[in-house]
Amino acid sequence: MKLFTLLVFWATLLNALNTTAQYLPHAHSHNDYNQSNPFHHAYDAGFGAIEADVFFRNGTLLVGHDKEKLSPGRTLEKLYLEPLKKELKKDTARRVTLLIDNKEDYSTIMPELIKELKPLLTYLTNQDEEPRLKILISGNRPPPALFKSYPEYILFDEDLKQNYTTEELPKIGQISLRFSDYSAWKGDGALPEKDRERLKNVIDRVHAMGKPIRFWDALDNTAGWKMLQDLGVDVIGTDDIDQLRDFLLHGSK
Repeated sequence: MKLFTLLVFWATLLNALNTTAQYLPHAHSHNDYNQSNPFHHAYDAGFGAIEADVFFRNGTLLVGHDKEKLSPGRTLEKLYLEPLKKELKKDTARRVTLLIDNKEDYSTIMPELIKELKPLLTYLTNQDEEPRLKILISGNRPPPALFKSYPEYILFDEDLKQNYTTEELPKIGQISLRFSDYSAWKGDGALPEKDRERLKNVIDRVHAMGKPIRFWDALDNTAGWKMLQDLGVDVIGTDDIDQLRDFLLHGSK
């Protein structure tokens, strides 16, 4: 009986070790709240970035894409902030970027977000090394001239629609661009050379700024991911967590 118990113990331990997800810093879970298991699916798959759209309602932040379909129980705190605190405390090596897509006026959302982030300050600030939790603000954002009025741990997801001063640049954490503004490619045949050149030029421009780049609205399958990877795109977004994880770990088949 003791031998059987010991064997079960070791089998369970080995299974746990084998299923520990490899960290995938370039993987981004797009509109993560639409997943059947928000936050946990992407986090457990090793994703480096997770996205949540937020609205301000009755003194709290709710997560969802459409204001008509918001649910009082689906709060940012419950779905993302509390699980983040628990997981980062448990896994002291893990790093995560939480992208907050403001769906309404930033002047209403941002004060509440800063308040709700207070329990996570230990992961947001670190004088000795890169903080383990990054907050990126997308969607309805303040103008760059106001970036400096926000805490150091608040960074912004920008789109190259304006020029930035040397004071504003450090507050930009990422550049996100609509893929279809640069190419209409849908995966049929090779990416046209003119499109490749146009994409490569903007990627090089962003990298010259010292920033990572992500394209949204890109083809969400292995052909699209390989194209982005070949071009040197830093962050690849998806609605299909398991498939992108498999691609990044094992490549296209």
